[in-house]
Amino acid sequence: MIEKTHPSWHKILEKSFASLPEEYQEFILSDKGYFPDINNLFNAFTLPLEQTKYILFGQDPYPREESAIGYAFIDGKVKNLYGANGLSTEVNRATSLRNFMKMAFVCEGELRDDFTKEAVIMIDKSPYIDSIMTLKDNFEKNGVMLLNMALIFTTKEESKKHVKIWNAFVKTLLSELKNEKIELILFGKMAEVLEKFDEAEGFKKHTMPHPYNISFITDERAHRLFKSMRLLRP
Repeated sequence: MIEKTHPSWHKILEKSFASLPEEYQEFILSDKGYFPDINNLFNAFTLPLEQTKYILFGQDPYPREESAIGYAFIDGKVKNLYGANGLSTEVNRATSLRNFMKMAFVCEGELRDDFTKEAVIMIDKSPYIDSIMTLKDNFEKNGVMLLNMALIFTTKEESKKHVKIWNAFVKTLLSELKNEKIELILFGKMAEVLEKFDEAEGFKKHTMPHPYNISFITDERAHRLFKSMRLLRP
């Protein structure tokens, strides 16, 4: 289960996973009825611990098996970022990713007050990356681990239940990282609960709306954090 992860995380992952209820551990180990599968749910931990500067907490995996690949916010169904309508059809269908791309273009000075499809079409995309996996790599080059509050998805109705259960994993993870210089990026209400965790005390936190909210595009906290990362640049 953790074979694909970087060795620097193995002991921490084993301890964090062991903090989950025993019956839930058995459910995960059964590798049935959820996604991403057992071989991919810890993919975010391929980023070495010593290179991790931030942990970005989203909500839970995309509710589509082909999209949920073990990285918060990275949609496996998306290949290219751009298309005839400015952003590709796949990006436009993924609300969170669409709004994140627009926020990144605001950081680049390409968008200001107009965030319509027509405004995005007018952007010269040639200086920018055009691959979802390159975006993932750029996050990691900036030391951003792409994690969710819940690492699996079963049904929309059970999402909150999974987030609540995975809180034990997250608390143990943070306890193990208390001496590391890692900052937390909290996307939306599900992640904001971390602000109440004793285990999260001492971590610098960047709290902002979840990107599925249109307000994320113009959120100054998002701009301050992500502008210097130049996530759309090769």
